[in-house]
Amino acid sequence: MTLPLADTPLYNHPLHEIEQWLQAQGCEQDRNDLHCWRVERPDWKAELCLEVEELTVRYLEAGEGKRDILRSFKYSLTREDVEAAVFSGP
Repeated sequence: MTLPLADTPLYNHPLHEIEQWLQAQGCEQDRNDLHCWRVERPDWKAELCLEVEELTVRYLEAGEGKRDILRSFKYSLTREDVEAAVFSGP
């Protein structure tokens, strides 16, 4: 896998490279909603969706009262910044 430099905005990554990057992070693509991915870490789990304008992340049962936490990241952010924010957890 040859990705653009980590300081490249996500909108400069072809879709197949974003998908490869998500796989490298341990994400699995949802078979029914192909634009969504799931990832589990020891302390949290999340659903990531590649929307039209942004990447949305729903940390499942991570908030107060086991509520989901929803965050979104514009594709103008660098892959490095998105990776640091998303995969550090809620």
